[in-house]
Amino acid sequence: MPHYDFTQFSELPDDLHWFNKPASYNLDSNGLALSTKPETDFWQGTHYGFRRDDGHCLLTPVKGDFSLTTEVSFIPEAQYDQCGLFLRMNSKNWIKVSTEYENPEMSRLGSVVTNLGYSDWATQDVSADQLHIHYRIQRTSQDFFIEQSPDGKNWIQIRVTRLHDAPETLDIGIYACSPVGKGFTATFKEIEIGESAWR
Repeated sequence: MPHYDFTQFSELPDDLHWFNKPASYNLDSNGLALSTKPETDFWQGTHYGFRRDDGHCLLTPVKGDFSLTTEVSFIPEAQYDQCGLFLRMNSKNWIKVSTEYENPEMSRLGSVVTNLGYSDWATQDVSADQLHIHYRIQRTSQDFFIEQSPDGKNWIQIRVTRLHDAPETLDIGIYACSPVGKGFTATFKEIEIGESAWR
């Protein structure tokens, strides 16, 4: 399975595709720097009533079980600026995991699982100084194990969840968005896709 080390690329590989291209992006020795467009988001219905499907994703189709990992650094500019991993079936069924900036003191580390057109939001408060993090999602059938790590070695469970009627092939990769802000920059070092070790 592929390992996309963005620090080694001058162009994006052909088997990665944009869903909602960002304002700009750049590849250099630090990785893929992605700058979001203003007022972009992923959310469906629950509580707030609105439906948004215009955040930025860089995805590739993967069949069967997998482990998806990334390492990202970010400089938030406004409330809810966020970046992390994304699994997409369609606009009504998807998963994201990220850290959402709240204020200079705190952010919210968490995940959103959207099934049948309705999103949930599971979070825990973390320091706003947490600006570099690793995320991992592992798939076993229609079930998903979501984790985070400060160093890419010691993993901490965020959530176990399910994506209803998930097809054998999903689009998976990285994402970023700015729900209320004018945009910010996130730098992804890699996308690593491997065998799921979660059984």
